[in-house]
Amino acid sequence: MPNFKNSRTAEDLKREIAAIIRELKDPRVRETMLTVMRVETAADLSYAKVYVSSMTGLEGAKNAVKGLQSATGYIRRELSARLHIRKSPELKFIADDSVRESIEMFEKLKRSAPKEQIENED
Repeated sequence: MPNFKNSRTAEDLKREIAAIIRELKDPRVRETMLTVMRVETAADLSYAKVYVSSMTGLEGAKNAVKGLQSATGYIRRELSARLHIRKSPELKFIADDSVRESIEMFEKLKRSAPKEQIENED
């Protein structure tokens, strides 16, 4: 059974990490349009897995993860200051390709739908 406090904290972490990523100056992170897909936290909130996706594909996300790993100390410090928590979780960034996959799936569905249905939706 999911803990309400953990899920709320995970959403807070997701929101703040996304804001902090937009402020980073590392070109590996800035050049890719990153999206924080989800954050999974440990039961004691000492670790957090941050899944990020990029519109440039999985390679772009993997390159951005390298930049995020080098900025982990800064991100953790900002998190503790913004969320007023004593100890911010250790962050592990993971490249995720779900945005690209969902766009491709949408395009396939759009092509397979009858033209009348598509015209009626517009």
